[in-house]
Amino acid sequence: MSRKDTFRWYSPHIEQEVQLVRWGEIGTPVLLFPTAGGDAEEVERFHLIRMLEPLIDAGRIKVYSTDSVAGKAWISGTHSGDYCSKLQNLFDAFIYKEVTPAIRKDCASNDIEIVATGASIGAFNAVATVCRHPDAYKLAIAMSGTFDLSKYLEGKFNQDFYFSSPLHYLPGLEGEQLNLLRKRLILLPTGEGDYEDIGESWRIAKVLGAKGIPNRVDPWGTQYNHNWVTWREMLPKYLDEFA
Repeated sequence: MSRKDTFRWYSPHIEQEVQLVRWGEIGTPVLLFPTAGGDAEEVERFHLIRMLEPLIDAGRIKVYSTDSVAGKAWISGTHSGDYCSKLQNLFDAFIYKEVTPAIRKDCASNDIEIVATGASIGAFNAVATVCRHPDAYKLAIAMSGTFDLSKYLEGKFNQDFYFSSPLHYLPGLEGEQLNLLRKRLILLPTGEGDYEDIGESWRIAKVLGAKGIPNRVDPWGTQYNHNWVTWREMLPKYLDEFA
């Protein structure tokens, strides 16, 4: 079994105790976001880490995961769209200003570039992280993604949501952030079976492509459903090829 370590601290951005779990010791750092309701160890419980062990044990990657703080709020049904949008923005700040430096410190490098990945809302977080922070993140592997969270807003758009949602702010993006993004890659593999919606991936791909941001939609076919069986097959393949 790959070496596992857990780091815990109090986050001033999301005002709660947080954890960052790491599997492996050396290799390209990979930030693996859980699904909407998941915690940092969800990816281990659903055997995704086990499927990545050949890459981890070979020293090619080391994997980090943290709790899906904003994702839990979005799907809870108990919070307003304004609250969830604000929390999503604060979660992004937590990732960039706390998790990213923690990963770089653990890698003994202040400028190492990180891979972001995840499935479902985890895919949203992976794309959002690369798009907002291409100075630190070089690649998103966004599996079976859900990229439009506006359905939770009940028609009430707000600034926090706008700046958290690549689908909405990318069309107006210019400047150095966009220039950096054009040197990054967004991979969008998705099944076409039960509970999958490949239209979500094509929609974000169209927005990315219109801004000259390299991306690729990979349809996996109708035999692949929206579940961990699919993602356990997908992620090792892409990390082996691109990490």
